[in-house]
Amino acid sequence: MANLKDIRDRIKSVTSIQKVTKAMKMVAAAKMRRAQEHMEEARPYENRLSGVINQLLPDVDRDLLELLDIREVNHIGYVVVTSDRGMAGSFNNNILKTAQSEIDAIGKENVDVFCIGKKARDHFKRREYTVIENHTDFWNELSYNHAINIGEGVISHFTNQHVDEIHVVYNEFINVARQQVQSELLLPLTFDDENSQFVDRLYEPNKEAIIKSLIPRHLNIQMWKYLLESYASEQAARMLAMENATENAQDMIKELTLEFNKARQAAITTEMLEIVSGAEALQS
Repeated sequence: MANLKDIRDRIKSVTSIQKVTKAMKMVAAAKMRRAQEHMEEARPYENRLSGVINQLLPDVDRDLLELLDIREVNHIGYVVVTSDRGMAGSFNNNILKTAQSEIDAIGKENVDVFCIGKKARDHFKRREYTVIENHTDFWNELSYNHAINIGEGVISHFTNQHVDEIHVVYNEFINVARQQVQSELLLPLTFDDENSQFVDRLYEPNKEAIIKSLIPRHLNIQMWKYLLESYASEQAARMLAMENATENAQDMIKELTLEFNKARQAAITTEMLEIVSGAEALQS
């Protein structure tokens, strides 16, 4: 059995860790609320913009824009959105596992990877995948300009015909307790026949001009959505992970306290036996 000093030191150490995890949970909760507010503000605009483009795309010539060009798929680009930091449960592992399984199914020699976050960069560089760009150390100052800058590199890679499709793997925020990995086709833009409804409208100046104006904006908004969803999901996952760590630390403190009390009782009993034995020895 460990001595009393060792157990006491372990209790102090676990208590200190518990204070850290509790503080990290509170910080993650505050960041998640702000990220969730921004995400919920962007969702209606993104949905409405997607709906308008969905109605217009069937009526315009795809040769109008390179972003609409559907080619024979030989080379594919993957945008993988992770975090810079860990301690968020399975948040990063789920994304990386999904992205790598899809890339390996295609063949990594046929895939260019755009890494967002240190976890994606380290994962794919270590395994010698073709990493075109990586973006790190911006999450704490996340803004719409970051989405524009990241989107420019991704879009130009497609328009320069280095890849024939662009896919994005990210975590969608469902609620605080649930985040779901999504893999979406970003480019070329397609439309959903089932969801498109005929609406008799007049478009000024014309549909082609509107499409040219809306599609670049739509792609920036899509990239902004991916970043917001991922950031909110990261903070929610970290909050839950730190809450679990705090509860586990509390359980460990209880077990160590019980062990400490048993060890102290055993030491007291041993001392009492020694005193009694000494007294009996003196009497004899």
